[in-house]
Amino acid sequence: MKVIYLEKEVEIADGANGFVAVKALDPENKSKVVAYKVGEKIHEMKDIINDGDAISFVKTDSKEGFAMLNHSTSHLMAQAIKHLWPNAKFGFGPEIEEGYYYDVDFGEDTLTESDFGKIELEMKKLAKQEIKYERLEVPAEEALELFKDNEYKCELIREHASEGISLYKQGDFTDLCKGPHIPSTGYIKNFKILSLAGAYWRGNSDNKVLTRIYGTSWGTKEELDAYLALLEDRKQRDHRKLGKDMGIFMFDDLIGRGLPMWLPNGFTVRRLLSDYIMDKEIALGYEHVLTPALGNVNLYKTSGHWAHYKDDMFPAMKMDDEEFVLRPMNCPHHMVMYRSELHSYRELPLRIAEIANDFRWEASGALTGIERTRCFYQNDSHIFCRPSQIGSVFKEVAQLILDVYKDFGFENYQFRLSLRDPDDVEKYFGNDELWEKSERELREVLNELGVEYYEAKGEAAFYGPKLDVQVKSAIGHDVTLSTIQLDYQLPERFELTYIDENGQKARPVVVHRAILGSLDRFVAFLLEETKGNLPTWLAPTQCNVIPVKADVQGEYAKEVTKLLKENDIRATVDLTNEKLGYRMRQSQIKKIPYTLVLGDKELQDRTVTYRIFGSQAQVTVTLDEFIALITEENKSRKRR
Repeated sequence: MKVIYLEKEVEIADGANGFVAVKALDPENKSKVVAYKVGEKIHEMKDIINDGDAISFVKTDSKEGFAMLNHSTSHLMAQAIKHLWPNAKFGFGPEIEEGYYYDVDFGEDTLTESDFGKIELEMKKLAKQEIKYERLEVPAEEALELFKDNEYKCELIREHASEGISLYKQGDFTDLCKGPHIPSTGYIKNFKILSLAGAYWRGNSDNKVLTRIYGTSWGTKEELDAYLALLEDRKQRDHRKLGKDMGIFMFDDLIGRGLPMWLPNGFTVRRLLSDYIMDKEIALGYEHVLTPALGNVNLYKTSGHWAHYKDDMFPAMKMDDEEFVLRPMNCPHHMVMYRSELHSYRELPLRIAEIANDFRWEASGALTGIERTRCFYQNDSHIFCRPSQIGSVFKEVAQLILDVYKDFGFENYQFRLSLRDPDDVEKYFGNDELWEKSERELREVLNELGVEYYEAKGEAAFYGPKLDVQVKSAIGHDVTLSTIQLDYQLPERFELTYIDENGQKARPVVVHRAILGSLDRFVAFLLEETKGNLPTWLAPTQCNVIPVKADVQGEYAKEVTKLLKENDIRATVDLTNEKLGYRMRQSQIKKIPYTLVLGDKELQDRTVTYRIFGSQAQVTVTLDEFIALITEENKSRKRR
């Protein structure tokens, strides 16, 4: 299949893929296709295709066209780098969702962001030359000779020698590549080198660290400018920046990487979220418990996690005649808790819930603020039910997820039904009949709820199918917030039973579920989604009281703050000697929903003047009216 890259302004017409290829006379070779027809117009092709070849057309503004443009731009960047650093060696250089990257070994040289300008300048010079991208297929021996000075390419060539080696050449630069590419560098006009990172060759920490250079390329200048503006917005939304500005959390290497410390403001947000979700769970019949943050290694051997999950756990600690491990999940503890008592079918479903402290050994490169840490808290629950109750329990939990997302105004999310891989059933627990039955029931519940979902084979847990809710964060990260997992295995491993209606012992089924998921990750997502402008009910400080002059209105400011606190409104008072404008800016930086300014008139009339975060408008009301306003916002959990 050969691919022809079409200009954006070409109109779509009916026909295969929207385009119809036609033969046109070529003075030198009449058997070549040299044009394509769109509607009544015939357009010259930039690439010659042999008669009889299959043709696929790609537009620049399609997903495929964007990928092709960025892949080609990565090769152009590599060519420019080779001109500027002749000894540079190249690893992988693929397109990615929003651009491309290239891994480069600069040897003794060091690349910094100050070098981006000269690389881009060289890229522009090469682009103007309209250098053609040419596909070549060569024997492995010839490819090894061509790349004899690049150990990274030679490694790849040896691995794929039996498949045939394809190359792409543009002028004086050649790289291993399967393609496809755009016709020439002349199509590359709107690009930007974005950032640098370190990356182990092939992601293996035993290999050398290469310099990963990220960039992006777009069909028009307007698209590039819009994307760069989006990146700037993401910087302002980054929860790591907001967390520092708002005093939410901190890290310190003396404590350890990936181990967040929650500051007073952050702990307030966590407490409010915990109360919110526990209140909802209590209303649905959940019972909350508290279990230890570590367990005996034998606990995880019994559950099967030691065999399946050991590499993601902290090392075992041997004390006296026992070995302990920091727990990565809470289900084994809850299984033991259920097993400690005799249960009747009349009790089921039994819902055990916990805000639990867990630990997982994440690679250093994967740590991302509080979005991905080594110590986190889960809004976790395990529901013990009869097999006949699976559908109703699953529906109840899915509805709870939808209710919570509605409360927070989440809209950009997808349900993913994670199924086992039918071609690799050995790595999953249970029998075919159980898996087919449970997958069918989960699918039926989703259909009944009327929610859109997609299926992902091979993504199930080893003990059962699951439903994950995938959200796209405001800065472009794909995040799993909520999950529901069906489990037949742990009841077997822990020999859990209940007495059925016939007085016989029966095996329950366990539904694992997390609504807010990791509270840490949920807070990170919320900060980025709201740009730190949390709803009033969730804001760590709801009101900041500022007297115009501390020595004049200071006592009144203290009185107002005291009354607000007595009415369960989280308020602070700023009595510093800084200028009024500075103090008000500090309220904005901290994203405080309401800033109260008290001057002579407010003191005289016993009123308050408030300004809402992000607004210049000022409103004067009585203190009682203001207290009623905030109280209602807290009660209704109104979104701003």
